[in-house]
Amino acid sequence: MDPFALKTLNAERRARRAAILVTDLGDGRDRIVREGDQVAGELGAAIAKAFRSGNSGSVEAEGRTFFLNAYLPQPRLLVIGAVHISQALAPMAKIAGYPVEIVDPRTAFATADRFPDVALHAEWPEDILKRQPLDSYTALAAITHDPKIDDFALKAALDANCFYVGALGSRKTHAKRVERLLALGATADQIARIHAPIGLDIGAASPAEIAVAVLAQAIHAFRSRGLEAKDAVA
Repeated sequence: MDPFALKTLNAERRARRAAILVTDLGDGRDRIVREGDQVAGELGAAIAKAFRSGNSGSVEAEGRTFFLNAYLPQPRLLVIGAVHISQALAPMAKIAGYPVEIVDPRTAFATADRFPDVALHAEWPEDILKRQPLDSYTALAAITHDPKIDDFALKAALDANCFYVGALGSRKTHAKRVERLLALGATADQIARIHAPIGLDIGAASPAEIAVAVLAQAIHAFRSRGLEAKDAVA
């Protein structure tokens, strides 16, 4: 690998940004393509697919053979609220390959007994997010149902372009939430990205069923990244 390409790739990985090393197998030349870079034609379509799947492999494009080595940050799930849904969601997400952290300043809820083997922060979201900023490879689920706790985290997730942002509550509850987020400086387009009521509409009733719906929705959001704009054009 070209030393400059290696240096660039390592910098992207440290910053939790996705990149693909594109190698022309005909002449051995390689280059780094960052997520969001515009690449036209068949090669561009193959690169977009690799960014969504995270899979590496060879592709044929424009009469040449390329090897795409995909480097994607591991997606993670940040849950705001140490509640019953979180207790079911944490082990499910871990099985699916999504490291989980739970934030809740209410020390009566955020206890190791209730959340064994889970990264737990009994503090306010604004404090933990100063130390551990969100990014586009983070999913955020706000499920405390308490605006004092959820709203800051939701605004931070929108600003960080998290790949998934979900919030617990009815449509009436969400309408009031929209007013608060607008007052915090969020735009209408940003707010439209929030999945509320949270989770896929599968008729979930129990905390465990809601957790299934949330995780499925987050996985779908991750695997469909970049397709929204394409669907809108179509």
